[in-house]
Amino acid sequence: MHKGYLAFGYKLNCILFSHLPKTKKMTTERVQALACTGNLKELPEKFIRLADERPENTKPLEEVTVPVISLTECGGDLLVKEIHNACSEWGFFLLKDHGLSFGLIEKLQHVGMEFFKQPQEEKEKYANDPSIGKFEGYGTKMTKNLDEKVEWVDYFFHIMSPPSQVDYQIWPQIPSSYREVTEEYKEEVVKVTDRLLELLSEGLGLEGKALKSCLGGDELELEMKINMYPPCPQPELALGVEPHTDMSALTLLVPNDVPGLQVWKDNNWVVVDYLPNALFVNVGDQIEVLSNGKYKSVLHRSTVNKERTRMSWAVFCAPPHDAMIGPLPELVDEQNPSKYSTKTYADFRYCKFNKLPQ
Repeated sequence: MHKGYLAFGYKLNCILFSHLPKTKKMTTERVQALACTGNLKELPEKFIRLADERPENTKPLEEVTVPVISLTECGGDLLVKEIHNACSEWGFFLLKDHGLSFGLIEKLQHVGMEFFKQPQEEKEKYANDPSIGKFEGYGTKMTKNLDEKVEWVDYFFHIMSPPSQVDYQIWPQIPSSYREVTEEYKEEVVKVTDRLLELLSEGLGLEGKALKSCLGGDELELEMKINMYPPCPQPELALGVEPHTDMSALTLLVPNDVPGLQVWKDNNWVVVDYLPNALFVNVGDQIEVLSNGKYKSVLHRSTVNKERTRMSWAVFCAPPHDAMIGPLPELVDEQNPSKYSTKTYADFRYCKFNKLPQ
């Protein structure tokens, strides 16, 4: 993969912004623009994490490796067992031989980076506003944080599927190929998602279609979030994304070649190394609930880099908002009582965003 498509560092970011006219007022300060002022030597206070959250004080294990699974090297019961073990012990694995072409991933990354190269005024046309429930579009802070600390990331978020939920007016118009490439990527991600949900179902002793059926069947939502983490002057004090689990069912993510993702395992953070052309697969909250805790929603965070820009393309696979999600009856008995309440995904989202008990 061309390195120019994989990572672009501080100098390129600043070149992209040095010629832009000054805007009169931005409703939200963007991290990418802040990083490229040219004189940022220290982090503003709002980005500095509490002492027990800072990467410098919570160093990860680097000798531990996360599971790596091939969809083609083995099949049948062995593949089901590998995925079951990874999802029950880690809630995370790297997936290779998944069928997504090297060239398609490269094109997806290219069109995403092209959006972030646009003048600030152009990007602001797509600004979202989570405070009023407008989550799709260009944004900087997505989670409520009681400490009011801001994550070192800008992002673009939009729904890709099903067609009834897609608003193409929100999708980037520049580059002009964004829609075509993203639609092609979506079609391939649907195939991988269906296969993974089938294998996860079988790992629970269920029919292959069990989990997808509970998650809305063909109404399963696919949501794209492009994360852009610019070079950070003090990466040891900041986080790109704070520790969290994904509220979705599954997350399928492709990064560029700049490391940063860490997952929580056995009371330690574990570095996830870059593996070319692999999908990073996270188990999300909805799969944990449906499996009655047999599969684990992985706690993870993103760190940032002093010299290089990190980017990732995450596809969240989530049920429709009116879907009722709770432990599957087949997985509940006297020895395994229900560990989770049953509620609509909309109610789950509300509690998650507002940090309320589930």
